[in-house]
Amino acid sequence: MEGRKLQLTGGSTYVVSLPKRWVVDAGLKAGDTVFLDTQTDGVVSIRPRPGEKPEMRRRIFEEKGEERRDHLLRKLIGAYIAGFSYIEIRFRPEMGPFVRRVARDFSRMVIGPEVIEETRNAVVIQDLSDTAELSAEKCLRRMHLTVRAMHEDALIALRTQDEALARDVSQRDQDVDRLYWMVAKQYNVAHMPGAGAPGPTGKTELHNYRLIAKLFERIGDHAERIARTYSVLSERGLDPKLLKEFDAARESAIRILDKAFMALLTADIDAANAAVDDLARHQKLIDGLSHHVATKKGEELLALATIVDSLGRTASYATDIAEIAIDYAVARGTEIP
Repeated sequence: MEGRKLQLTGGSTYVVSLPKRWVVDAGLKAGDTVFLDTQTDGVVSIRPRPGEKPEMRRRIFEEKGEERRDHLLRKLIGAYIAGFSYIEIRFRPEMGPFVRRVARDFSRMVIGPEVIEETRNAVVIQDLSDTAELSAEKCLRRMHLTVRAMHEDALIALRTQDEALARDVSQRDQDVDRLYWMVAKQYNVAHMPGAGAPGPTGKTELHNYRLIAKLFERIGDHAERIARTYSVLSERGLDPKLLKEFDAARESAIRILDKAFMALLTADIDAANAAVDDLARHQKLIDGLSHHVATKKGEELLALATIVDSLGRTASYATDIAEIAIDYAVARGTEIP
């Protein structure tokens, strides 16, 4: 790494010289304009031309034998998260119906990719998403609202014996997954060699956002787990007292989640610490529920234990978000000289 001194000219402008070899290689000369990208972590990138975009990354899959649907889907999702904007699947003609169906399912499961070309032995998928329209922070805000509503609706479905609402909660978990994959993709793209500034969100923020998106995804999974107990508990009905205890535990977990996420957005260390401290009180509710549920038997016991476990883990994941918020707020703070 080469160091160069700043020079002050005109009383208000700082100037630094550029390496001659870089200028020559870029085809620049005296009087030409260069373009700067500034990032929130203090890094400044200099480009010889404006609007340069990294070359579209391509990934080709050769499907030669029998393939399970979930195996092919995992490969496509992995390519999407890794930042491949152009995915081609090649296959034998007789595999065409299967591959095309999986490609369409994949396009519906994620944000951006669309099937843009189909031939007798190939399908091409291109990612058309614009991160400026759906930033990582916007994804997190949507995830937060979605998972808290899922938890509320999961218990409403059990209380009112609303099977359609229980199924809807399970389906919304796919929306949370889509948003998580979008954040993970943005993180990976920002860390590729030659990537420009990742918009208003710096790489440190993207790292934290990816961690938090994963926690939201897990919280959504637990709302889905609660909704899936409907098939067992709807036949027996739930004790009103137990339902009231479930509601109290859910409200407690969501309060911790709301407090933790707001602390992240506002870099409020005190609020984040308060969220972490609330976990001890929440655990008392979970312990009481565990004792109440232990009197049940068979499938009912397993279903009720699933709800208790999910409400406990939701609060635990929420405090993980609060701890990330503390780390981030401390890192952003002013350093004492």
